Amino acid sequence: MSDNKKEQQVEKGLENVEQTLGKTEQFIERNQKSIMIGALAVILVFAIIWMAKILYMEPMAEEAQSNMFNAQYYFEQDSMRLALEGDGMNAGFLQIIEEYGSTPAGNLACYYAGVCYLKTGDYENAKKYFKAFSSDDDMLSSFAEGLYGDAESQLGNNSEAISAYKNAVAKGHTLVAPIYLMKMGALYESMGNSAEAKACYDKVKTLYPQSMQAASAEKYSLSVK
Repeated sequence: MSDNKKEQQVEKGLENVEQTLGKTEQFIERNQKSIMIGALAVILVFAIIWMAKILYMEPMAEEAQSNMFNAQYYFEQDSMRLALEGDGMNAGFLQIIEEYGSTPAGNLACYYAGVCYLKTGDYENAKKYFKAFSSDDDMLSSFAEGLYGDAESQLGNNSEAISAYKNAVAKGHTLVAPIYLMKMGALYESMGNSAEAKACYDKVKTLYPQSMQAASAEKYSLSVK
């Protein structure tokens, strides 16, 4: 390509850029008021979010955490009703969920409520609160899945229980996974599926040989018919 053609192409490109910039300037001039209003609206939204966090969410989170102490105390004392419903002066997990559900303490209260209901045999409510709980912590989220499976198992929903146990095992937490592999194996055995039961026990032996369940897994694996 000749130098002349190259220069013409460069000039043409510069003209296009200038035209685009000119159009942009014209657009800004025509719509300056709307653009300013839009920018102010964005700033206002961020300001409201920041103020809500500082003035509302953080104090609420602290208040929720403070209310958790008594409910956790009753839970540790195995007083499930008081842990759930409170003692008349102090809130239980259910009130904390209702009033502070958007806070970390309110979320954790869902986990506690699920365990309380599981222990008292109210399996449908146990499932409800385990489903409402969420966590980035592998151990807690895995336990929640496994406990949900326990509730399904108690209700005779074997396939749903197996599915939940698989979710509990999937993250591979060294404490949680062997517990629910063993439970899954036992459930498979009760369903007459010896091959799957043995596979669960063998996984405990192979993947978690240092776990508390490893010795039992070897024994059960040998006994599966």
